[in-house]
Amino acid sequence: MNPKEMTGLQIMQAAAAGLIPRAPISKTIPMVVKEVELNRVVFEATANETHTNPLGGVHGGFAATVMDSITGCATHTTLGVGESYGTIELNVKMCKPIPFNKPLIAEGKVINKTRRLVITEGYIRDETGSLYAYGTATCMILS
Repeated sequence: MNPKEMTGLQIMQAAAAGLIPRAPISKTIPMVVKEVELNRVVFEATANETHTNPLGGVHGGFAATVMDSITGCATHTTLGVGESYGTIELNVKMCKPIPFNKPLIAEGKVINKTRRLVITEGYIRDETGSLYAYGTATCMILS
């Protein structure tokens, strides 16, 4: 299995199936790919005590990193063979504090794609649907 010969969707599906190594960031910020389809990904993300800010809560960078990951991976599902992307804008709204040691559902969706840009949105919610963070991102397609 050679990722250089696969579409972005095939790469994301292989990652979800455990056929290719997980991205190293998913060890620092615990994230597991749960669902992958064209234009959409769902991760499970869990903050722990290593993500603590100076005030004792979960650092905002946790939500920002998860948001960048899910919006980027949603973008990734749209790529052709040999294409890559880079985030050029990320906007994250923190809605309430991220809890420690509680698995959260993080969903990223493509809302618009042009030849060079992909606009996505993402949500971090708990199992009841309660919203912890919302974000948008713009990614540039690189050939």
